[in-house]
Amino acid sequence: MNSKASIATRAALLFAFAFIHHPAFSQEGGPPAPGPEHALLKRLEGQWSAKMKMGDSESAATATYKMECGGMWLVSDFRGMMAGGPFQGRGLDGYDPAKGKYVSVWVDSWSTTPLMLEGTYDKEAKKLTMTGTGPGSDGSPVKYRMLTHYKDDNHHTFTMYVTGGGGQEQLVLTIDYQRKQ
Repeated sequence: MNSKASIATRAALLFAFAFIHHPAFSQEGGPPAPGPEHALLKRLEGQWSAKMKMGDSESAATATYKMECGGMWLVSDFRGMMAGGPFQGRGLDGYDPAKGKYVSVWVDSWSTTPLMLEGTYDKEAKKLTMTGTGPGSDGSPVKYRMLTHYKDDNHHTFTMYVTGGGGQEQLVLTIDYQRKQ
């Protein structure tokens, strides 16, 4: 074995040894388990019909949600029509106990930049509020505020607000979801 391959092999073995013996992966501790915050996300598992309203335009869509990675992450697949063309979005939602916040990554067919969000859940109001900064329709940075109101186990409403350079928050999108039976 040449010296470069030997160094690479040793480095890989050292990394694997350190990774396996990290406290988060030891047999005593094991991987983390989903907490009560993940139960909120799990409620969305399944297939949903959606009605989108963006300005004066309305259209139908579908969404599928599934808990993955040991129940730690909610993976969403959203498909519909927007502005006369097909639209697809993917989300990855979880809870970060170190931050004490819900976290989300959203990507879709209208943007080349992922949108990173974090927020909190108001149990009494049954609303999850997520905020983040990302590119607006013209590419300049805007602030996003997204509210999900959990009406019951079969209905929820998502609203998205954007605050641009003028400082005025505007409602951009409303989606009403109903669980498919």
